Amino acid sequence: MTAFPFAAIVGQDEMKTAMVLTAVDPGIGGVLVFGDRGTGKSTAVRALSDLLPPLDMVAGCPCNSASEADIPDWVEVTDRTILARATPVVDLPLGVTEDRVTGALDIEAALTRGVKAFEPGLLARANRGYLYIDEINLLEDHVVDLLLDVAQSGENVVEREGLSIRHPARFVLVGSGNPEEGELRPQLLDRFGLSVEVTSPKTIDDRIEVVRRRDAFDRDRASFSENWQGAQADLRDRIVAARAALPKTKAEDDILRDCAGLCIALGSDGLRGELTLLRAARALAAFEGEPRANRGHVRRVAPMALRHRLRRDPLDEAGSTSRVSRAVEEVLA
Repeated sequence: MTAFPFAAIVGQDEMKTAMVLTAVDPGIGGVLVFGDRGTGKSTAVRALSDLLPPLDMVAGCPCNSASEADIPDWVEVTDRTILARATPVVDLPLGVTEDRVTGALDIEAALTRGVKAFEPGLLARANRGYLYIDEINLLEDHVVDLLLDVAQSGENVVEREGLSIRHPARFVLVGSGNPEEGELRPQLLDRFGLSVEVTSPKTIDDRIEVVRRRDAFDRDRASFSENWQGAQADLRDRIVAARAALPKTKAEDDILRDCAGLCIALGSDGLRGELTLLRAARALAAFEGEPRANRGHVRRVAPMALRHRLRRDPLDEAGSTSRVSRAVEEVLA
């Protein structure tokens, strides 16, 4: 099914920027998108597959291996052709079982051939791509624990029914939800590199344009997508160029000092805030064709990199975004 073009999404600039930054540097970590229903959260995630450059994959490998050397030992591959395929964007539905996520014994092979074989799960399909969880704040705790382990190690390990299987599971985790329906566990919240807040368009013109584009897409998807091919191609080329430039994009000591000063001012626990802030600023610089990150880049990515890392302050009724903005003005004046 044709996805709505990423470049055609109206507004929601912070969300789109966060998605692009993870495409430039997947090491930034995942993206958490909280906001009202119907604000384009799912649309933006599912549009990524068509936006991102294709990946080289071994045709018969269920883990999206880039070459024969990367194929796990337990995989029996008959077709070893290297093909260019779309970056995988895999949905993890609510109520999913652990076996469906990690993989399990292939019952059909066990019954028909009398052998123990492994049926890969969603983590294998998402390797080298994106794993998307809608309504992530409603995800069951045992699945959350599982995702935390895999996100930290980059590897999925399954040991059951006499099987001992492992395979790479490196993906960008994208979660969306409505904050009114519950909060995320702190352990999972900390695993997201960036966090953005989305709201419905506030102006009549923006709302009209959203409806106009969505209606045109639903009436003739092929024609609408064709009209946006140029903008999509331009954005894809910028991402490819930024990926190539990223290793050479610098961040001087003054930028490191800015990152540390912001995190201290906000009382951010650990050093993950500084690291994410640094990587996001550098990725933004690369995307904009700048040879080094500057204070302006830090200011722009600070809210999305830090708003979900703040301790609760019962004496400060301001929201997390306001607290970050205030700290930015004080520290990076």
